[in-house]
Amino acid sequence: MKMSSDKIIIIFTVVSAALLQLIDTSIVNVALNDIMGNLGASFEDAGWIITGYAISNVIMITLSGWMSARFGRKYYFAASVIVFTVFSVLCGISTNIWELVVFRILQGIGGGGLLSTAQAILIETFPKEELGLANAIYGMGVIIGPAIGPTLGGYIVDNASWQWIFYINIPFGILATILTLVYVKEPKEKMHAGKMDWLAFVMLIVAISTLQVVLEKGQSKDWFETNYITWFTVIAALTSIIFVWRELAVKDPIVNLRLFNNRSFTTGTLFNFVLGFGLYGTTLVIPIMCQSLLGFTAMQTGLLLLPGSLATAFMMPVVGSLLKRNYIHPAIYAGLGLILFFVFSYMMGQFTTQVGSGDFFVPLIIRGFAMGLIFIPLTTISLVNLEGKEIPQGTALSNMVRQLGGSIGIALITTFISRQTVVHYTHLSANLTLTDPLTQQRLSTLTNGLISKGLDQTSAAQAAKGILAREVNGQASFLTYKDLFIYLGYFFLVLVPGLIFFRNKKRASHAQEESIEWALE
Repeated sequence: MKMSSDKIIIIFTVVSAALLQLIDTSIVNVALNDIMGNLGASFEDAGWIITGYAISNVIMITLSGWMSARFGRKYYFAASVIVFTVFSVLCGISTNIWELVVFRILQGIGGGGLLSTAQAILIETFPKEELGLANAIYGMGVIIGPAIGPTLGGYIVDNASWQWIFYINIPFGILATILTLVYVKEPKEKMHAGKMDWLAFVMLIVAISTLQVVLEKGQSKDWFETNYITWFTVIAALTSIIFVWRELAVKDPIVNLRLFNNRSFTTGTLFNFVLGFGLYGTTLVIPIMCQSLLGFTAMQTGLLLLPGSLATAFMMPVVGSLLKRNYIHPAIYAGLGLILFFVFSYMMGQFTTQVGSGDFFVPLIIRGFAMGLIFIPLTTISLVNLEGKEIPQGTALSNMVRQLGGSIGIALITTFISRQTVVHYTHLSANLTLTDPLTQQRLSTLTNGLISKGLDQTSAAQAAKGILAREVNGQASFLTYKDLFIYLGYFFLVLVPGLIFFRNKKRASHAQEESIEWALE
């Protein structure tokens, strides 16, 4: 397929802007230690750099459909790029931790407007029969962004300073703004936005803010053992109920929840939630396992993830092209992707502590193919029946649900790791007694080694017990990660039968039948 130069420029502009936003969701993680040291902040305070960005980001993703209709998609996208870029600069010049937290929240407001709006622009740029290809191009950014964020962050921190993880956005932001204003066109169908519903707006902000705080801080605060986590959970539930009621009651909602009347959109969005769970969950777990247990550096971990990301990048346009040719129902591709994700998880669950970097290559390649096969068909099926003004609302809801899926997945995974590690540690330590010959031999070896380095007998014996306890904890953590991958694999496998909800029932029109023969009613 030959593309015009204008279309290529639009693709480059919107995908690069969306990619910047996604990279910024994970690039800060590897720089937290340097930020804390430079700004004199505690880990608890520094955590709000990530939490604040996540809160404002999800809020604006949800509102981006209404904002596009209210201010025009072209100008809203350009404004989002400008806000994101300006506050990236201010993040870099922050002189204390709370300045950085505030600027990250404001940066997230700009970033949240990029993701869904970029997808909506791509969908409008391509004809209906090429919707799969449009989603493939967009999907490359969605999948690759979180994967390369830690790698890029590690490289920048190792070779420059943490401020450059923000300054790197400047040239891309300037270029994207200029290209947006010159080449991006407003949609043919004029979008209508009602007046701002301030009750719904406030409920949305409170609901998402409290929910994100609960998900981000719940594990470190022992969940409902902490009063404010309990109260925030109650507030999130009540304000969510009020928000849903309000949006269904008014004529022109700021978030069109009535789109969930469309079965294909609803089912696809629910599967997008699961995709967020798997994508963000494994993107979090693999670097932690590699760095904390296997001793890899941030750069080594990033290079480890790179082949899988390239596999996804390769798979995206292939699947998009196959969808356009209409050979196989898109749910079949998604089912194959879910099965491949199970294979990836099962292989990871078979690792031993002797695993090396080369052992990750095949599983991560399989994961890369799986993500390409899952993302494109599900996103395409979700959005194919939407028209005109429904497109930005649909992309906003779909992206918001995927982000929440990632947040909830990460919260559940971190809780599982914390608690399951204790279970394994208790089981392993029960077999370590001072009367056990193997334990005595290990302690003796450690003690003699420490004495040879200058410690006295008493100090060496005590330190040896500490080393042995850390080794047992490392073994317990490794067993926990093995369990986690196995459970994730089975979770994705049992979702395969749910794809039956994507079966064809009837066609909307003769025109749809000709242009997208696989579209679902």
